[in-house]
Amino acid sequence: MTTQELYRNLKQELERLVRLHHLNESPIMLKSRGLSPEEAIGNTVRRDYPILAGKEVMLQARFGNSLGQAFTDAPSDFCGTLDDVLALDPENDAHSRGLLVATLNAVMRHTGDIDHTVHCRNDDLERCAEAYAARIRELCGSPRVTLIGYQPALTARLSQEFPLRVLDMNPQFVGSVKSGITIENGNESYGNAVLDWPDLVLCTGSTLCNGSFVNFIDIGKPVIFFGISGAAAARLFSLPRFCPCSY
Repeated sequence: MTTQELYRNLKQELERLVRLHHLNESPIMLKSRGLSPEEAIGNTVRRDYPILAGKEVMLQARFGNSLGQAFTDAPSDFCGTLDDVLALDPENDAHSRGLLVATLNAVMRHTGDIDHTVHCRNDDLERCAEAYAARIRELCGSPRVTLIGYQPALTARLSQEFPLRVLDMNPQFVGSVKSGITIENGNESYGNAVLDWPDLVLCTGSTLCNGSFVNFIDIGKPVIFFGISGAAAARLFSLPRFCPCSY
């Protein structure tokens, strides 16, 4: 699947849901806005989450009473209808991608197709990391794990128990040492750290918004997606997702 095909498929699914549930006939408006760090993840023990450093923004879409969220480094406030969202160009416009992802998450939550579309907050991030360690142990024993997208609580907890490599694209993190792990460049280390070395890959759903999501589909080894951004896409493409503390 190419990046263009990825966004085309996401738009087609939104179009299908609009037709199936007659949502274009509904007067409900979609509102999307960037949340402050405190609104998004609350008060956390660790202070080096990308959103706290200002490198990412969480978009939140509301459709009816349902919320959908997406992390993006290309935020865009928006208010409009689903037809307006379908007129966006995510294949060529980075700002449109976060809007589409957050919207699809909200609409599929509205239609009952998915849940867990709202990010965990406060101490839940530490509980999520503990749940991930238990899940990996249950599924794989003691695998070599590559984490795509630096996530402080996951990095700290998983590094205590598993051989771990962490990849990120943010220059602020690449090359730094977090919980004893040197953060590697996501492009430069992809071949070895993703395709060769690990027994298991954990990939953030935020890769949907930068287009690299397609690099972690059908790679010949297990991949589990985490986070709220990938809720709808994981369901659409039948991909494993574990996000135990989201709402």
